[in-house]
Amino acid sequence: MAKRQVEELAADAAVDFDTFYAARPLLAAAAEDVLVISCDGKGIVMRPEALREPTRAASAQAAPKLTTRLSKGEKGNRKRVAEVGCVYDLKPVARGPDEIMARGQKANSKARNKWAVASVVEDAATVVGWVFEEAQRRDPEHRRPWVALVDGNNHQIEPIVAEASARQIEVPIVVDFVHVLEYLWKAAWSFFTEGDPHAERWLHEKARAVLEGRAAQVAGGIRRSATKRGLDRAQGEGADKSADNLIRKRPYLDYPTALAKGWPISTGVIEGACRHVVKDRMNLTGARWGLEGAEAVLKLRVLRANGDFAAYWRFHTAQEKRRVHAARYQNELIPGSG
Repeated sequence: MAKRQVEELAADAAVDFDTFYAARPLLAAAAEDVLVISCDGKGIVMRPEALREPTRAASAQAAPKLTTRLSKGEKGNRKRVAEVGCVYDLKPVARGPDEIMARGQKANSKARNKWAVASVVEDAATVVGWVFEEAQRRDPEHRRPWVALVDGNNHQIEPIVAEASARQIEVPIVVDFVHVLEYLWKAAWSFFTEGDPHAERWLHEKARAVLEGRAAQVAGGIRRSATKRGLDRAQGEGADKSADNLIRKRPYLDYPTALAKGWPISTGVIEGACRHVVKDRMNLTGARWGLEGAEAVLKLRVLRANGDFAAYWRFHTAQEKRRVHAARYQNELIPGSG
C-alpha cells in the first residue's frame, strides 16, 4: 500500500476514539482506594509545518555553527510536545522513610484500572481536563481520596491547580521523589568527587530528611555547605540547583502525609505511559511526523496501552457499518420506502 493510503487508514481507524471512551463501563474500585491522576510530556520530531508557532519561529531563526550536526548547547527546534495523562486506582499502603530508603524496600501496591490519554494537538490544560473528567467519572461524589503525581514541571502543576480550582475540589499534588533524588545527586557532586562512597551516605541522609518533611532545612544546609567550602560558580552549580528546587517545590514535598496515607510518591506509571505510547513508536530514528498522522497513531497506541484495542475495534467496525452501510441503504431495506 502507498504511504499516503496507510496514513489515511490510520486516521480513519482512530475516528471513534472519543465516542468509545465516553460509552465504556466503569471498572470496580474499593471505596478506600486512592484515585491517582498524573501527567507528563514527551517531545516528537515533527515536520516543520506541524510545529507550534514559537518552535517554528525559533527553528527559522536558528543559525547552527555546523551544517551536519548540532554543537553543544544548540537546540534542534524540531519537536512538539505530546501531552500524556493517566488515571488509576491504588490500594493505599502506609510506609515510612526507612522503608523507602532501604534496598529491597516494601513496595507500594500495584496500580489497577490504568487509563491513559495522549495528544500532540491539544495543550497540557486540555489533556489535564480529560484526566479530571475520567477521575470525575470514576468518583462523581468525591468520596475517595484524590492525589496528583507530577515530576515537578510547572506546565503540569499549573493546569492541575487550575482544573481543581475550577471544579472546587482539593487535589493534593506530590512531586516524584526520584526527581528530588536526582537534584540531590547534583548537589552531592558539588561536594564529592565521582565515585566517592561518602557521597552516597551524604545523599541517603539528605533524602531521608526530605522524606521526613525537612526540605527547607536540607536546602539551607546545602547552601551553607557550599559557602563554607568556598565553591566557585561552576563547582557550586549543582548545589544551587538542588537547593532552589527544594525551595520552589516545597509545597508539593509533603512526603510525611503521603507516606502515612499510603499514597504513591513516584511517577513510574505516567513515565511508562510516555515510553510505551510515545517514545517507542514516535521517536524511531529518522521519523518526522505530520500533525494528523501523529495524533491518530497516538490514539491507537493509547488503546493498546489501555488494553482496549480489541474492544475498540469491534466498536469501530460496528460504527463504520452504521455510517457506511446502514445510514446509506436503510431506505432501500424498508419495504414500501421507495
